[in-house]
Amino acid sequence: MKNIDCFIAFTGKEETEKVVLELKAVGLVDEVFVIAPEAHYIKGAKVLVTEQPHSTSVMMQIAQNLDAAYALLALHNTPVELGQFAAGRLVQVAENTGAAMVYADYREVKNGRETQHPVIGYQQGSLRDDFNFGPVQLFRSDVLKSFKEENYRFAGYYALRLHASRLGDIVHIPEVLSAMVETDLRKSGEKQFDYVSAGAREKQLEMEKACTTHLKETSAFLSPPFKEADFNADDFPVEASVIIPVRNRETTIRDAVESVLKQITNFPYNLIVVDNYSTDDTTAILEDFAREGKLVHVIPARKDLGIGGCWNEGIFNDKCGRFAVQLDSDDLYAGENTLQVIVDKFYEEKCAMVIGSYRMTNFKLEEIPPGVIDHREWTPDNGANNALRINGLGAPRAFYTPVLREIKVPNVSYGEDYAVGLAISRTWKIGRIYEPVYLCRRWEDNTDASLDVARLNAHNLYKDRIRTIELNARTRKAKGY
Repeated sequence: MKNIDCFIAFTGKEETEKVVLELKAVGLVDEVFVIAPEAHYIKGAKVLVTEQPHSTSVMMQIAQNLDAAYALLALHNTPVELGQFAAGRLVQVAENTGAAMVYADYREVKNGRETQHPVIGYQQGSLRDDFNFGPVQLFRSDVLKSFKEENYRFAGYYALRLHASRLGDIVHIPEVLSAMVETDLRKSGEKQFDYVSAGAREKQLEMEKACTTHLKETSAFLSPPFKEADFNADDFPVEASVIIPVRNRETTIRDAVESVLKQITNFPYNLIVVDNYSTDDTTAILEDFAREGKLVHVIPARKDLGIGGCWNEGIFNDKCGRFAVQLDSDDLYAGENTLQVIVDKFYEEKCAMVIGSYRMTNFKLEEIPPGVIDHREWTPDNGANNALRINGLGAPRAFYTPVLREIKVPNVSYGEDYAVGLAISRTWKIGRIYEPVYLCRRWEDNTDASLDVARLNAHNLYKDRIRTIELNARTRKAKGY
């Protein structure tokens, strides 16, 4: 029984005809369609011409041409190959589970070297538009036939898979069922800021709109006004505390500390450094500053703390101020007025959290691409919703201490700031500073400069889980729980 129609991206005439021939040889496959930017003759296939393969109009064309029970989509602009009996396995799992969409692990060919590339399971909170489904996905035909969305140029496929998630499960098969050539050879640390590049603005606005529609459809959408903070609720020893968690940063910690000590403010502040059992000269450097009375040097009693746990040590310290302000041990404040600007923003907007903007630099403080990261996609009306789609909220991050003490920071060393930001945004007003007040230094020892697949998957899995928890909380809130 032929119950699959295939829709693949054009990757060159010879390569595409090879893929078409392989697909037509699969007993389950009926028709093969090629999505191409211009008209071509492809033996054994029908060609659908479009310059935007992920647009709404292409998804609608696929639906119109789909006669089979399932549609196999391979829309990456790179050659793809199905594994042994892969099409049958995709259909088998789809029929056994009733899934709206099925995807699987794959083999990746990079620089002529082939390796396995496992992907992660889809969750309710897998809302980021860069979720990796691998090169091949199988959709039930009714998912495509019922898809009606705005005419997006870039977000059509993204809106389709969100639509699929509302109609049924999106099922991951932890088996290698295809192979693709990877053409983006950059390190993970170079890719992570693609979405904030100037050229991505139109695409990101579309993605935000599609995600917002999905949140409204699933009762997870938040509407202003958001709760304002009352800063007269408690007494504190100082107005603000800069908190630096650190472990083994002898190369950078002195610069970070001195950038705090240079701050000029009209209020008292202090610096709390939580030294997580450094084994290099970091501890000695901090002890010198502490003897001079320039910082509070905290060595936790516990030895099981990640960055989030160190943050908790800082905010629950009796010397912590009314506002707790972040500085990573690798980074610097951009000028001597950063702390003043942040605290002023708290009082100006009566917010429970302030998020700034930063400039990417090398170790010599020379600007490097993508330059200034200002997260202007955050708007007062929709920032709390769009935060569920993007991978970060910005830096530096600052908190009204009583709110952070109530929520607490997850004891992890990745995504802890994102988790806290989402939790705060559910209820509280968040202020934004769009001018760069922070320098994010990229160097070879940055923890996210170059991640392997396993570590990248672990990071993405955690953030998706955080989003899933947050979505459930927002849905329950909408229902009055």
